[in-house]
Amino acid sequence: MAGYPFQDIEAKWQAHWRDDKTFRTPADVDRSKPKYYVLDMFPYPSGVGLHVGHPLGYIATDIVARYQRMRGFNVLHPMGFDAFGLPAEQFAVEHNVHPRITTEDNIDNMLRQLKRLGLSYDWDRVFATTDEDYYRWTQWIFLQLYNSYVDPESGKARPIAELEAKLAHGVVAVSEEGQLVDTEAEGARPWSELSASEQADVLAQHRLAYMDEVPVNWCPGLGTVLANEEVTADGRSERGNYPVYKRPLRQWMLRITAYNERLIDDLDRVDWPESVKILQRNWVGRSEGAHIDFSVAASEEKIRVFTTRPDTIFGATYMVLAPEHPLVAEVTTPDQQEAVAAYQREAQGRTDVDRMADVKTKTGVFTGGYAVNPATEQKIPIWIADYVLMGYGTGAIMAVPGQDERDWDFAEAFGLPIVRTVQPPADFDGQAYTGEGPAINSAFLNGLDIPAAKAKIIDWLEAHGAGEGTVTYKLRDWLFSRQRYWGEPFPVLHDVETGEIVALDEADLPVTLPEMADFKPEAIDDPQAPPRPPLGRAPESWQYVERDGRKYRRELNTMPQWAGSCWYYLRFIDPQNEDQFVDPEQEKYWMGAHGVDLYIGGVEHAVLHLLYARFWHKVLYDLGYVSTPEPFGKLFNQGYIQAYAYRDARGIAVPAEEVVDQGGNPATEVQDQKNRQFFYQGEPVTQEYGKMGKSLKNAVNPDAICEQYGCDTLRLYEMYLGPLEASKPWNTRDISGPHRFLQRVWRMFVDENDALKVSDGAATEDQLRLLHKTIERVTDSMDRMSYNTAIAALIEMTNAMKGTGAWPRALAEPFVLLLAPMAPHLAEELWQRLGHPGSLAFTPWPEADPAYLKEDTIEIAVQVNGKMRGSIHIPADAAKDAVLAQARTDENVARHLEGKTMRREIYVPGRIVNFVVG
Repeated sequence: MAGYPFQDIEAKWQAHWRDDKTFRTPADVDRSKPKYYVLDMFPYPSGVGLHVGHPLGYIATDIVARYQRMRGFNVLHPMGFDAFGLPAEQFAVEHNVHPRITTEDNIDNMLRQLKRLGLSYDWDRVFATTDEDYYRWTQWIFLQLYNSYVDPESGKARPIAELEAKLAHGVVAVSEEGQLVDTEAEGARPWSELSASEQADVLAQHRLAYMDEVPVNWCPGLGTVLANEEVTADGRSERGNYPVYKRPLRQWMLRITAYNERLIDDLDRVDWPESVKILQRNWVGRSEGAHIDFSVAASEEKIRVFTTRPDTIFGATYMVLAPEHPLVAEVTTPDQQEAVAAYQREAQGRTDVDRMADVKTKTGVFTGGYAVNPATEQKIPIWIADYVLMGYGTGAIMAVPGQDERDWDFAEAFGLPIVRTVQPPADFDGQAYTGEGPAINSAFLNGLDIPAAKAKIIDWLEAHGAGEGTVTYKLRDWLFSRQRYWGEPFPVLHDVETGEIVALDEADLPVTLPEMADFKPEAIDDPQAPPRPPLGRAPESWQYVERDGRKYRRELNTMPQWAGSCWYYLRFIDPQNEDQFVDPEQEKYWMGAHGVDLYIGGVEHAVLHLLYARFWHKVLYDLGYVSTPEPFGKLFNQGYIQAYAYRDARGIAVPAEEVVDQGGNPATEVQDQKNRQFFYQGEPVTQEYGKMGKSLKNAVNPDAICEQYGCDTLRLYEMYLGPLEASKPWNTRDISGPHRFLQRVWRMFVDENDALKVSDGAATEDQLRLLHKTIERVTDSMDRMSYNTAIAALIEMTNAMKGTGAWPRALAEPFVLLLAPMAPHLAEELWQRLGHPGSLAFTPWPEADPAYLKEDTIEIAVQVNGKMRGSIHIPADAAKDAVLAQARTDENVARHLEGKTMRREIYVPGRIVNFVVG
């Protein structure tokens, strides 16, 4: 064979791994051995398949998996697909094909691409969230949430039946509002005195899954509610670019807020990037402060606010309610009703994202009503404004313009009073002052610093019945309904007559999606019209169920895409189990003490996916189904592959592979991109640089790269581009460098007649020293996931061996093993040619011999008065006097010492000599 026959080699070894099931992890592994669970974040089954940016993390986890197998670990390395949800359904809608067909076709294509990359997944564990035997257990987990509550004493999820028993036996009672109280508390209601519907309402208030009417982002164009993250800043849907409206809808909710503290505190248990921990803490948004009650003038009503700065209450000169606050109607005077109603309608058309934007222009309307500041006893006006959100805090604020920039802007816009309550420094010439300082204009707080003033006013509020110190959170309960077809059906029934919710028995699972030719969501012209979910058009035989003489209707909403991706890491442990979602012993072994050992994915999932998965996991942990309090012990965020992209005059991205420069050269092959003009179909385009993907149309298909250079080359190129966590530029022409390296390795081992060139002779001391230093460097790099430096070490070793003839076997075999995780096909072929049958996948990793890591001689710098004047080579263990004596003999050093008085002689062992002279 002439040259490096990568296509033949890669096809051969991929077939061997497939037929031999080399990377299958059996259920009966030897559990006396250490385990390593390495996992990629679930990919979506995209219709266009993979581009070269996708495998960056997959290649990294594959290297980890191969390395850990060679180190003697039982490795679990699975792959699957997050296949329900809006992206998959929209793709099906756009192509007018049923989502199951498009999803399965897309999965088949991606599986083909993944296998071509030589990834060592256990292919027997592959599943998609759309598989009925998977989402059966997603529905089962939902039932655990529905049938659980968080016990206020332990802070842990317990079966709702336990709460019902406590209530029935008088251990606890309920208040008028349905909250749990001591049986001796004033107004406590015994359980036996409540009607059946009242009892159901009380239990619903505490279930971890419940239905409630809440304000949502409603997209009539898509026919569904959207999460804030699915809505653009200008109030349109991210997919489809349809207008989004705020409106109340009755939806399924999950009580994630019951886990606020644990979601924050347990971040200390995990090895995650600090930036991700900060994002999670900020999303939960723990705030310490006080609830304060402002009486509404001429009314029995009170407006409760939460503030982190109760010490500024003396500067509260007006109040603001969210436009949708339930007290707006109560406080609005007749002459202001029309203006208030008009403003409410306008605010309803804006999303929370838009309303939270930090803009200087504030809008609002005076209600005509007044509240009483409990600290000053002065009446202050009540306004409504959309910069206050009903979903955050209490939906009302006390406005302190002297200490808050948003309030200052609003007060200036509407001519409202401004009173400072913290003394700014003398040189402060700004507007709202948000820094430290003594309290002013604050009666009995004057002169106190902020912490002391906070403590004192909270004591005062509590003593006067005007409020109390408290902790609040920004996180809201998880809105869990989608008005779409392509999602998990809810395992519940609604009584047609009474509306009572009945959970299905586990034996009734799965509730499968009905076959529907017309699965498309129905666009709705009127944003206030009720949703019409596609399942409302399902056959009546699916929609309605008869039980015990009563008629029930299935839930017509489906679960969001997040549901299936919340727990897939657990199902990978035991994917064929028909009796349990995971076998407890299997779970205990593979999750170990800290959960998944390494979880790799993009930082775009830093909040929602990770937060939701942690919540579900904690519920399962509390209920005794899993053994660890956190799901993912170590998290690593890989960077992105970036590439040039091009936009036409309309600002729309055009296919980068179809763009040419002024000379007609393909833009992707132009070396100097800076001073060029580019054209698409004869029209000029502008150039930008960004993340490779569908949105910028700058994707490069890995199939073409594998065809031309081989997948080992692609693997090496992506890992050699730079640190794994950094974003990296893609340039197809640069891939020839790693390809030349692999060709060189091939030629070092195999001659032009396809014969092995390796020698059975002894290696020299220098060669062994080179080998063991390389082993040490590569091993250290593998442990740090610094694959670019591992590859560099291997390249340096091959460079050092140039011209030395045939490699001794003592060098060749360890080198091949070091190369194996990164270029597995070539390594397997060379290992076999070295005389080893089968795969090297479980061959022990080479160990560096410390005896060869010691240097016989070292080079150190010699300075005179701190300036470099020469260098010397000395024995590594040379004594100080010998080193100083040799340093004086250097010609240039001696010249700078001549005629000078020696004041100090400094020797830092192994590093430097410095002569200090006068």
